[in-house]
Amino acid sequence: MTLLEKYLGSFENYLIEHSFNGEPASLYEPANYIMQLGGKRLRPVMVLMACDAFRDSYEEAMPAAMAIELFHNFTLIHDDIMDAAPLRRGNPTVHKKWGQSTAILCGDMMMIKSIIFLQNLEATISSDLLSMFNKTAIEVCEGQQMDMLFETRNDVGLTEYLTMITLKTSVLLGCSFYLGAIIGGAKREEAKAFYDFGKNLGIAFQLHDDILDAFAEDAIAFGKQVGGDILSNKKTYLLITALQDANPKQKELLEQWLSIKDYDQQEKIAIFKELFVLTGAKQKAEDAQQQFYNRALEALHTVRLSEAKKKTFHELAYGIMQRTR
Repeated sequence: MTLLEKYLGSFENYLIEHSFNGEPASLYEPANYIMQLGGKRLRPVMVLMACDAFRDSYEEAMPAAMAIELFHNFTLIHDDIMDAAPLRRGNPTVHKKWGQSTAILCGDMMMIKSIIFLQNLEATISSDLLSMFNKTAIEVCEGQQMDMLFETRNDVGLTEYLTMITLKTSVLLGCSFYLGAIIGGAKREEAKAFYDFGKNLGIAFQLHDDILDAFAEDAIAFGKQVGGDILSNKKTYLLITALQDANPKQKELLEQWLSIKDYDQQEKIAIFKELFVLTGAKQKAEDAQQQFYNRALEALHTVRLSEAKKKTFHELAYGIMQRTR
């Protein structure tokens, strides 16, 4: 068993032990449902890893790991409502199974519970953790709002896009490492370095996701429809770059397909993939992914830990960048 598998197994056990059983059951059952759907559990594992790096023990970070996973799943419930998504991880979304009103209330309850888990930590560190957690929670909401605004705009730039994915996705990864490091006894500057590691890794993670959405070899491996972002005209690094760098003929073709309502899905995906390659958008996205991945490793290298302890973080980062789904 690897260390990462050990962290994951310990967290899964903690999750089962702390499942919800309050009343009315219809408020708490949806929370147990989405928490038990699985997922990669990247964020709670990051909390435990960072704590273990400084303390050689990670049990004290379990409440913070739980808080992070509760918050993450709260955002998924509300995101699914905003996207009118019928499925989450191959299963009916909470709002489809219990109704929109219950889903909203359940998400709100999970957000509050996440703060309660943090409050149960040592008073000497609880204030610092809550400050970082609350800052991150607001930033995630800001990122989600930006993402929604982008749906109706055709002039989104790369700087705006990178800001959006930083807020919506990356800061929560940074926060996860920061909380774990502080609980483990790290100095503030060391915890900040771990935050930067997670934030930059999160940006690379999202850019890799953009590329996989268009270029994954098959839908089964990727775990969702390949080309889904293309079909929904989602403003990704690939699309923004292609529109920016396309020659007049290529840009006209892109804009034509962006405006068509009735089309053959496979034809649209094929045309966009070809244009992403021809305009250099795919290569630029891969270059940007590598750039932020390198920044993450640079931040990690500033932390005064043994190479043996850093190895697990390298393995996690490498695994994220090599994933095919």
